[in-house]
Amino acid sequence: MPTRRLTIIAFTLLTLILAGCIQPNDPNRHTKQKAGIGAAVGAVAGAIIGYQKDHSGGALKGALIGGAAGGALGAGAGYYMDKQQAEFEQQLSAERAANQIEVERLLNENLKITMNSEVSFDFNSSRLQPAFELSLDKVSGILNRYPRTSIQIVGHTDNVGSEVYNQQLSEKRAKAVGFALENHNVAAGRILTTGRGESEPRTTNVTEAGRQLNRRVEMLIIPAEDIQ
Repeated sequence: MPTRRLTIIAFTLLTLILAGCIQPNDPNRHTKQKAGIGAAVGAVAGAIIGYQKDHSGGALKGALIGGAAGGALGAGAGYYMDKQQAEFEQQLSAERAANQIEVERLLNENLKITMNSEVSFDFNSSRLQPAFELSLDKVSGILNRYPRTSIQIVGHTDNVGSEVYNQQLSEKRAKAVGFALENHNVAAGRILTTGRGESEPRTTNVTEAGRQLNRRVEMLIIPAEDIQ
């Protein structure tokens, strides 16, 4: 029994070590991390089941089969979102360099695209600036190539003006982005818009630089749960 326990531990450590060796700048790092975790879980589960069925070599066989299956399942959504993230970063490279748009990967595999309101909307208005339509065209094109995601658009403001007005403005700006995506053929059923007003600042509202960061629209891109 101690030998079999060591086998299970060895397979678990191996998959976790492989996941830990991924380079930070690897464009597929999220996929590999998820695959490594999935393989570790699968290996342990497979070894237990294999040992119950065949005390001789069942644990080893089960670990191999379970690790392979677990790795494939763990990589599914991660791989889908890795490819999408790479396209966003490439297509929006100019906007990112100009600090107009940020592309961020969250721990739950969601992507977050943050749009600076200074370049996307007229001052104190929910009307999109015509120059920003090109950026939204790029975003829409990528969203249309990856239809197995939903899109949550959230508007934010600084604290200048009344709380009620800021809430309404944030909602209108989120809806304006949503309508723009629909006009670029993104299915309306994938889109949910909401406003948070001044309630979720990124930083202080004391300075103009801080208030500028707080005026933004965030787009959360969420993968379907059944992506394999």
